[in-house]
Amino acid sequence: MFSLSRSDFGSDFVFGCATAAYQIEGGQADGRGQSIWDTFSATPGNTHKGDTGTIACDHYNRWPEDLDLIADGGFDGYRFSFSWPRLLPEGTGAVNDAGIAFYDRLIDGMIERGIKPFATLYHWDLPSTLQDKGGWMNRDIANWLADYAALIGRKFGDRLHATATINEPWCVAFLSHYLGIHAPGYRDARAAARAMHHVLFAHGSAIKALRAEGVGNLGIVTNLQKCEPASDSEADAAASHLYDGVFNRWYLDGVYKGQYPADIVEALAPYLPANFEDDMATVSTPLDWAGINYYSRSLLTRDPGNTIFPVKAVEGPLEKTEMGWEIYPKGLTDLLVRVSNDYTKLPIYVTENGMAEVDMDDDPRRVTYYEAHLKALLDARNEGADVRGYFAWSLMDNFEWAEGFAKRFGLVHVDYATQKRTPRTSYRAFQGMLHNTR
Repeated sequence: MFSLSRSDFGSDFVFGCATAAYQIEGGQADGRGQSIWDTFSATPGNTHKGDTGTIACDHYNRWPEDLDLIADGGFDGYRFSFSWPRLLPEGTGAVNDAGIAFYDRLIDGMIERGIKPFATLYHWDLPSTLQDKGGWMNRDIANWLADYAALIGRKFGDRLHATATINEPWCVAFLSHYLGIHAPGYRDARAAARAMHHVLFAHGSAIKALRAEGVGNLGIVTNLQKCEPASDSEADAAASHLYDGVFNRWYLDGVYKGQYPADIVEALAPYLPANFEDDMATVSTPLDWAGINYYSRSLLTRDPGNTIFPVKAVEGPLEKTEMGWEIYPKGLTDLLVRVSNDYTKLPIYVTENGMAEVDMDDDPRRVTYYEAHLKALLDARNEGADVRGYFAWSLMDNFEWAEGFAKRFGLVHVDYATQKRTPRTSYRAFQGMLHNTR
């Protein structure tokens, strides 16, 4: 159990847990269109054992049980995502009424249980029809996302406590278009450079569309990595700074300063869209809060074999999660303080933090992980960061993208054969803390 009390965080602090549509919903027979993750995971070699999210956790049918788990755990908020192809099967145009009805039920179910809905418009399930038109490489995606955002605003905006446009733009752009690890699986500098800009241009366009529909409390969720040099050498320090640029500074500078870092612009100069500078006022459209996802750090060294980004990560010495990620709570403190000092005084939410662990109901390492990171959050607040909430990833085991069902992040264990949910020790730790108001 945690040694912390809910009162340590203040009466207005939001504790929540998080999921994403493709990772848990299933329910693909209601008129939902195809997404890039349907085709990517159906392609041999892209995911662990060919796992797909076709059924996932069957949340589409089991959502009342899942919301009861959130409420019984004492959580204030639930961070979920809308499925773009469920609502707009072709990405634009005709609306799927069954999809609208599903999210009506889900959101009303949250409100009935006293759970604040924290929504995300886009958590990686791009409609395949839009990928056919270039997806994030096509500048028109700013209009597509804005139209989708307007639909969300009209149908659900009055019931949403907070809304984020994009989850983890680095993953949407770089991981998926340069490293090729996630859908659509490109390994191309031109594709990546365009996606890196268009994802933020679309974000700003969506913010404007939501505001036009009267929706407030808007933000974006950036995943940040603590970048540190692997040695004391100047070469490794430069490598760390470069990786920080492509992972962190590109998105933070763009959204909060209205300009991209000069060193990354120089590296990508042959591949960036023409006149991208003209879009920066939209990219940096003012927000109401900042979302930060944090999991680990990277130790960086120079890699002369990479002509665009001569940098690579090396394995660190710290204890690791089942994903192989170092457990480094101080990195959360450092990043929260950095964002607060260098980028924005907006309220900050830690919108994801958690660890994959071996398949067991008793997960003491995960309890230790969460407590250490909650203390790191309090350290950041003591240094002046205005952190208003924390969301554990994840409510339950789910389809972990390219890792399929092999990696389990859940506070709640899921038996994928029976869909039985079993709360873990980590769930009970949160439950004990959140019901304790001393």
